[in-house]
Amino acid sequence: MADGTTGGRLRVIDPHHHLWDLRRHRYPWLTQKPQPLQVCGDVAPIARDYLLADYLADMRNQGLVKSVHVDAGFHPAHPVAETAWLQSIADRDGFPHGIVARAELDAPDVERILEGHRRFANTRGIRHIVNWHRDSAKTFVTRPDMLTDARWLTGFALLRKYDLSFDLQLYPTQMADAARLAHRHPDTPIILNHAGMPVDRDADGVALWRHGMRALAANPNVSVKISGLGMLDWHWTIDSIRPYVLATIDIFGVERAMFASNFPVDKLYGSLDALYAAFRSLAAGCSAAEQDKLFYANAARVYRL
Repeated sequence: MADGTTGGRLRVIDPHHHLWDLRRHRYPWLTQKPQPLQVCGDVAPIARDYLLADYLADMRNQGLVKSVHVDAGFHPAHPVAETAWLQSIADRDGFPHGIVARAELDAPDVERILEGHRRFANTRGIRHIVNWHRDSAKTFVTRPDMLTDARWLTGFALLRKYDLSFDLQLYPTQMADAARLAHRHPDTPIILNHAGMPVDRDADGVALWRHGMRALAANPNVSVKISGLGMLDWHWTIDSIRPYVLATIDIFGVERAMFASNFPVDKLYGSLDALYAAFRSLAAGCSAAEQDKLFYANAARVYRL
């Protein structure tokens, strides 16, 4: 719509959400007993099926037009099975319009996996989470050097061959390496997840986050999703997330930032209506055209929807 609204509301593309059917697929981070310590806290409340109907019910008040599903921590041995399942849902029900699939870029058979994902029409990109932190409760991987590992870099270089973007989830301590990666691969779109996950909130940690965000934003092929802030701020308020939201928009500009739900993970920390109300309030100083970019148009462009 030319005015960027649906029935008077901002039109929305949600470029980061998850679905899972625990009877069909394995998600160890949700179902492992006992559950390990995780940066997102106790996941028991979301360790149940979250299907398209559940997601659409959560989004019912938001003017949702399209969505992008991002890999949900599916068991790495069979990553293409999740993509096949999601494509079957999209073929039947329309959502999700884009799929960011899982591939471990340092795997010996990574090219076979990429070929498998690319066979499905809605596949747009790949995510391989690389978050490493010296605190074992916050780390997602077992090694700190993923972004500089020769085998991983060889896998990353294949993304351009298959016309795939890369969803980058990391911590600020890794941003310098990621900025160099983006510079070396200017033709591969990179989408920074969760506003760069500013996990360390002391003065040095926040300064490192800002410095790393600027280094990443210096590369025009990098954009950012403002999402997942609840994972690091379990009792968030609009005032507690304000500095990170506004700084992210300021650093990347309204042309390369987009709001996303990260549901149902962020359902652990509040309702989707509360989350999007906060986003809309924080974006209120932007023009109508700029708000449309943040909530819709940037996601449509970056994920080719």
